[in-house]
Amino acid sequence: MDHGNMHDMPPPSTPSMMNNGSMNGGGGGHHKMMMMHMTFFWGKNTEVLFSGWPGTSSGMYALCLIFVFFLAVITEWLAHSSLLRGTTGDSANPASGLVQTAVYTLRTGLAYLVMLAVMSFNAGVFLAALAGHAIGFMLFGSRTFRNPSGDQKTNDPPASGCAC
Repeated sequence: MDHGNMHDMPPPSTPSMMNNGSMNGGGGGHHKMMMMHMTFFWGKNTEVLFSGWPGTSSGMYALCLIFVFFLAVITEWLAHSSLLRGTTGDSANPASGLVQTAVYTLRTGLAYLVMLAVMSFNAGVFLAALAGHAIGFMLFGSRTFRNPSGDQKTNDPPASGCAC
């Protein structure tokens, strides 16, 4: 089995090192080395969703946690939205089908963004996503804050917010 130019890469059993987004070792001396974590870790020095974000600033890390939290809340809101279930108006209307498809696509995209954020393996990001999904479900999916109306079935299982 030929692995091409993989002879310069560390074996799979060791943590891999990234050099400014490339595996070639760079060469300029001004490149910052960053460890790619493959297990959960605590700390503010991480990259989530975008290269270099949130960086090493505590304020940007807090903003990152808030951003992931609200992404998860919005994902749950869309998962339990009447627009997604198609319970508003005429469901045979093509425009309503397009709206339902657009909301579903947006929810799926946001769910994947939350998943990719969690794949940074930062425990704070994981807890922010988990808390966002929990609060979002409590507000929009559980019976706790649901309007007691006769048109909704109360024994239906909750809609999944995961796009997996």
